Amino acid sequence: MTRSSKTSRLPEPAADELAHSERLLQQLRETIAARGPMPFSQYMERCLYAPGLGYYSAGKTKFGEAGDFITAPELGDLFARCVVHAVQPVLAMLGSEADFLELGGGSGAFAEAALLALAQNGTLPRRYLLLEPSADLRERQRERLGASLPAEVMARVAWIDRPPEENWRGVLFANEVIDALPTTRFVIRHGEVYEEHVALDGEARLLRVDRPADALVAGAVRHVERDLGREFEEGYRSEILPQLPYWMQAIAGSLEAGVMLFIDYGYVRREFYLPERQDGTLMAHYRHRAHSDPLYLPGLNDLTASVDFTALAEAGNQAGFGVAAYLSQAQFLIAAGLQDVFEHAYERADDDVDRYRLAQQVKKLTMPDQMGERFQAMLLARGLQALPLPAELLAADQGGRL
Repeated sequence: MTRSSKTSRLPEPAADELAHSERLLQQLRETIAARGPMPFSQYMERCLYAPGLGYYSAGKTKFGEAGDFITAPELGDLFARCVVHAVQPVLAMLGSEADFLELGGGSGAFAEAALLALAQNGTLPRRYLLLEPSADLRERQRERLGASLPAEVMARVAWIDRPPEENWRGVLFANEVIDALPTTRFVIRHGEVYEEHVALDGEARLLRVDRPADALVAGAVRHVERDLGREFEEGYRSEILPQLPYWMQAIAGSLEAGVMLFIDYGYVRREFYLPERQDGTLMAHYRHRAHSDPLYLPGLNDLTASVDFTALAEAGNQAGFGVAAYLSQAQFLIAAGLQDVFEHAYERADDDVDRYRLAQQVKKLTMPDQMGERFQAMLLARGLQALPLPAELLAADQGGRL
């Protein structure tokens, strides 16, 4: 495949990586040849999750310096300790029946730090559940937690293949999960909604084409237009998750009492669909470099789109949850006791190198040009007689912006 100007500055993949991508590409070609152009959301789903070949289901290191991106839990344990500080009053109120469910689990860094903090605070949940679709990541998490946690804490950890079917109570946590949901790409042509598809050209290369959208996608786009009070102009292209309400119901339908905490990069709806953002927010990540060609080396790139937090709130409302708080990651961490967590860790640091790393963690987590403003936090609650969240957190709520 020839390299576009968008990807010409990326590191060259190794021969085994190229062979890996080629195997997925061949699968994609066969499917498109047999069934016709593939909706972009289906292409993204295959690129990320195809068994053994997708980005998250293959054995390559994804997280940290050796991978393609760094998530907040990979920076150190300050992030996890703040999350625990924010939600442990909910676990304490729900008592011995409370569970903690983490969607995805990455490298296991969050679960490790969170479980150690929960044990230290005496608020360990009955079970710490990890809903992890990737067999490879699941094994990495199992090894990491098995090596770092005391046996009595590890005994509470369990991996599940699907959301709990029986009713449960507790906390659901998802960090950088919504951005990896396979997104639908739409474009406005002659006043009608079209959906972006992936097809093949005459030389069996991937290319993007637009086809008339079905009723579900068109209805979701028209809902956004009504909410914004304006129509998208000709040629406007962006992303939408028409399946989000169904996904939310599947994930959280059985959570009868507790809170959900979503942290991700994104915007409220009117900022997500700014008129000048004419090609959406879709990005590909390859070895700590972002580029905008999702068709380049399928299976080797992490594909993501920013989150419309207004849509997330709507999906939560439809599933029976109310928005308890919405605020930037920086505001969330500060309200969740970041200063105390940092000072405690700083006092216990072994040397100046450790202290410097702690200071760098705080900068990356909270500075506006790092993760502080790009990432947002949303707390959704249901079935609680009172909302036992830190007063500082509730005071910092910016839910009115939704």
